[in-house]
Parts: sequence; structure tokens; C-alpha cells
Amino acid sequence: MPTFQYTALSGTGQRVRGSLAAANEQAVLAELESKQLTPVAIREKEAETAGSVRSVSARSLGESYEQLGDLLRAGVPLLRSLKLLGARKSSARLSGVYRGLAAAVEKGSDLAAAMAEEPRVFAPVHIAMVRAGEKGGFLEDVLVKLGRMVVKQAEMRAKIIGNLVYPAVLVGLGLIIGGVIFGVFVPKFQPMFEKLGDGLPWVTKMVFAVSGAITRYGPATAIVLAILGAGVWRVVRLPKVREWLDRVWLKAPVIGPILRNIATVRLCQLMGAMLGNGVPMLAALQISRDGTGSGPMRAAVDSAIEAVRSGQALATPLAQSGLLDDDVSEMIAVGESANNLDDVLLKVAETIEARLDRLLGVAVRLIEPLLLVGLASVVGVVAAALLLPMSKLSGAV
Repeated sequence: MPTFQYTALSGTGQRVRGSLAAANEQAVLAELESKQLTPVAIREKEAETAGSVRSVSARSLGESYEQLGDLLRAGVPLLRSLKLLGARKSSARLSGVYRGLAAAVEKGSDLAAAMAEEPRVFAPVHIAMVRAGEKGGFLEDVLVKLGRMVVKQAEMRAKIIGNLVYPAVLVGLGLIIGGVIFGVFVPKFQPMFEKLGDGLPWVTKMVFAVSGAITRYGPATAIVLAILGAGVWRVVRLPKVREWLDRVWLKAPVIGPILRNIATVRLCQLMGAMLGNGVPMLAALQISRDGTGSGPMRAAVDSAIEAVRSGQALATPLAQSGLLDDDVSEMIAVGESANNLDDVLLKVAETIEARLDRLLGVAVRLIEPLLLVGLASVVGVVAAALLLPMSKLSGAV
């Protein structure tokens, strides 16, 4: 039996929320009437709890936007289109979300207002674009463009993750090899060097200390590392520390250009999509700032908002931030002058995406030898730590 979540008003006008298990919505209405409650909203629980960004993939969401736009272009009414998407079997959670949207629209709600009730699924930029499309009468075009944008962002995220797979495998392999060396191999040599006592070289003492922390004091070491990790995580999440780290990472030799380009791509994609679909400049900037994923870029957008509000150009504060390359700032300035900023921003995003692919390729090619050198260095240190005491023992004999 499905579970329905409801919002109702009591006889005194107090808002009451709860959930009921019932065969259908009519049964819920009857139950609320028996409790002298006036229903305001009723929704099947599956449709409401399905709204988690982690459980609904960005690619699936983007493809569903395109499908909804294609249905509207073909003349299928909005409510019927939403119900068709809600009946799909490929993604149960996403289908539940669309069933919830269909129920809200059937009761007279706008699509954007219904999407706003699912903030864990629909980002503010999606809702703003849909609202502009509904007001302007070109919702189908907005949904198709929005779907393409979301799919592009998902593809870029997949490229980044794909480029990091091999380095992650090397790191995992290095940890396993290090565990075997310090946990199994090194302890077998310790009894051989007991005769030397304090005469062991410092590098040997260091290696034996690491080995002891892994073998003899493994649980304690794990607890200490967990506490340190939790402490570092809490410190890193502090706003001031995050801002400082963002600035440091953006200035790093290889990582900095990658992070700047990722933030620029997101800003240009969001701004271009919203401006091209009738969202005003200030609203587009305010919504886009949180989608960049970069503290310094958010600060740059805040400066741009103040500049645009005072009648200045958008390109100037963005160029002064130092986060955008000179050619990107120049293209934005030209787009403002030619009154086709939305097309220019989308073109800039495509150009930077190609540049980002090259940067990621270079970064991966640099990471691989660095990881191998690090692994070889650990093996070399262990070998030196074991060979030096052996030479002393052989000399004593």
C-alpha cells in the first residue's frame, strides 16, 4: 500500500503535516475529512523522497528534459507529457519525481513552481529557465536547451572522472605495495639488527617505526589517523579556510588552470543558457554564482553583479578577477557590444571545454610518472634502510 504525505489545515488554521498509508489519494482525502482537516497538498511519498541529486543522475535528468521538450514540440499537452515520463520503467526514482510534477500540474500549479518543491532534484538554474520559458511561451525550446546543457555538464564530469581513474588505480596499488613492504617484509629483518641497538642508521629507525605503527599498533594508528582526518576535514570546511585553499589551488601550476577552466565553463554554460531563454542579466548572475563551484569565482560574480547593477559592463569585473583568460574576457566584451552575449558565452564554453580536455591530458601524463617516482622512492628508502645495517654487520664480522 503506498504512503502519501500531506499538508492540511486544522479548524484553527494551523498547518499540519504528516503521512498516511492508503490505497489511493481519495482514501487519504476521506481520512483527512474524518479528522476535520482541510487538505492543501497530497503527494505520494515515493515522488517526494525520490528527489536526491545523488540518486538521480545528471545525464538521466538532462535526457528527460530533452524528451519532455520533444513531446511538447510534437503537440502533446504538458500534463500528458509529464505522465508519460512518470510511467517510464528505466529510472524508478526519476519516474516518481515526474509523477509528482504531473500531480502538482494537474492541480493547477505551474511547472516551475512544482519543480521548486523538489529542490534536491531541480537546481535553481533549471527552475529559473523553466519559469522564463513558461512566461515567454517557449517552454519546449527551453527544455531542449536545458537538457543539452545538463547532458554536456554530465559528459564533462565523466571526462574528468575518467581521466582520474588510472592515477587512482596507481595510488591504490602503491598503498597495497606499501602495506605489504612495511607490514610483512620489513618486520622479518628487525631480529637480524637487534645486535646493533642504537647504532642503527636514522633511516632504518624511521622505517622500523613506520612498520611498528602498522603491525604492532595498527588499531591505535588507525584511530589516530581517523581523528586527524576528521579534524582536518572540519578545519577545511571552515569558510575562511576554504576560501584560502581555493586561492591556493587556483595558483597551483597544473591544477590551477584546470580548476579555473572548469569554473569558467560552468559560468558560461549557465549564463548563456539562461540569457538565451529570457532570464534577466542580474537574475542569471545571481543564480549562476553558486553553480561555478569555486569561491573566488563566486566573489568575481558578486563584483560583476554590483557592476551590472550600477550600469557597468559585465566583462570588466570578470577580467579584473584574473580568473578568466584575456581572450575569454575579450569575447565576452564583444558579445555585450554586439548584443549576442548568450551565443558568445555558449561558444566560449565549447572552446574552453576543448582546452580543458588538453589540460587534463597533460595533467594525467604528469601524474603517472610522479606516482611511479614516489613509489620507487619508497622502495628505495626501504632498501637503503635494510642494506646499511647489513653493511655494518658484515664489517663487524
